[in-house]
Amino acid sequence: MESQKSPVDLTERKRRRTRVARLEADIAYFQARLEMIGEPATANQLTQLKAFKLLLKTVSTKVLKVKREQSEGR
Repeated sequence: MESQKSPVDLTERKRRRTRVARLEADIAYFQARLEMIGEPATANQLTQLKAFKLLLKTVSTKVLKVKREQSEGR
């Protein structure tokens, strides 16, 4: 027999899915920015490259953590 999920559980699951989707959209944005920068020609572009690489790494780690928690059933 399958237990019924409460409305609170369903709302929390929806929030988590939305959060993951937003983080994945951020990842796509950072990847696109890195592609657009290409080989930095200026100090500003080099700074942007470093910042977007760091943001990409941080957000990717966060997505993996959230997905791992979801698969564990938290």
